[in-house]
Amino acid sequence: MYNNLTVLVIDDSNVERHLLKEMLTELKFASIIEATNGEDGVKMAEEHKPNLILMDVVMPGINGFQATKKIVSNEELKNIPVIMCTSKNQETDKTWGARQGAKAYVTKPVDKNILFEEIRKLLN
Repeated sequence: MYNNLTVLVIDDSNVERHLLKEMLTELKFASIIEATNGEDGVKMAEEHKPNLILMDVVMPGINGFQATKKIVSNEELKNIPVIMCTSKNQETDKTWGARQGAKAYVTKPVDKNILFEEIRKLLN
């Protein structure tokens, strides 16, 4: 379905990255790349310019909110949609994510159908 697109998964949890990659594989992305923290995620976004980013919030170093802000503040990256995938499920977290530039917010454990619907809305 998305066989010409690249997605970047930024999450410090090996398990969460694996689960997200399994889900994304079903959508047939051309490439799924990974970063284990916010700083590396920003660098990988700059280097690879993916079509979509899935961003955890709670990570060592810069968190997902800060990393999202850096990405959307970058002129070359600002149009890459960021979906927050996080256990932080308060309304204030969702509002803050949107204020940092996230286009969607999905709470963990990630429901595949909800994630796929958000991806469809952003990439179609």
